[in-house]
Amino acid sequence: MQILVLGAAAGGGLPQWNCGCENCADARSGQLQPATQSSIAVSPDGESWVLLNASPDIGVQLQRIPQMHPQSLRGSPITSVVLTNGDIDHIAGLLTLREKTPFTLHATHSGMEIINTNTVFGVLDSALVERETIELDVPFTPLPDLTITPFSVPGKVALFLEGDDLNLQEVGEQTVGLMLETPAGRAAYIPGCAALPDWLMDTIQDVDLLMFDGTVWHNDDMERTGTGKKTGLRMGHIPINGPEGSLVRLKDLNARKVFLHINNTNPIWQPARPERAAVQDAGWEIAFDGMELSL
Repeated sequence: MQILVLGAAAGGGLPQWNCGCENCADARSGQLQPATQSSIAVSPDGESWVLLNASPDIGVQLQRIPQMHPQSLRGSPITSVVLTNGDIDHIAGLLTLREKTPFTLHATHSGMEIINTNTVFGVLDSALVERETIELDVPFTPLPDLTITPFSVPGKVALFLEGDDLNLQEVGEQTVGLMLETPAGRAAYIPGCAALPDWLMDTIQDVDLLMFDGTVWHNDDMERTGTGKKTGLRMGHIPINGPEGSLVRLKDLNARKVFLHINNTNPIWQPARPERAAVQDAGWEIAFDGMELSL
């Protein structure tokens, strides 16, 4: 199994267009490597690829990674796209993939409803882009030797769908993780997760690789940096730090562990910060654009 991190950052990327925080300023000045919005690609053979989420930065991402380049006059090694939720930073890139090349779009019932009821996605030619609804805990095979099984994780609906009655840790199909399996091993991709209950820990206990939500270090990263009032949990993301944070909850997981979907305000971007050292000392890696993983 080959995995490419197309984008390591959360919504807005690093730097975020309207943010002057320390991390964004350092990314603009070249002191930090910029990062685009969250997406990965997976392949069982290094030739045909499945995208997991389609970020608004997908055009730039596909241009700079040679494995994603066309191998003929017109075409793409991308055979399908799988969505983990309906967040803008995971679906907006579909609009870039409208240039008359076939692929299959996979999403849960709720995810597909977002696509089907928003007419802007009609630019995806129905004669070329097949839409397949996926079911929780039911495996499907987008490529030979690659099986993907969606599973529920606690989360919330996309921001543009929020109403007055909002469950920040809803368990259903609006937010899913993806279990990726080839003959070489098993990997779990969970870019958004609001909590780590025991049942979810059981789901991922035997993976060889975990790619997990690293949006915020402290629940109140944004308030600490003066960039906003929303907490990680309000956005549907478990913090890394704290007694119920992912660093503690996942400390005994015997797998390669990588944080991705990292917000622009998260201090783990900074090489000299103790938060980054704490993550690395705990055996975690921090994703970056262009990172290559394999099993």
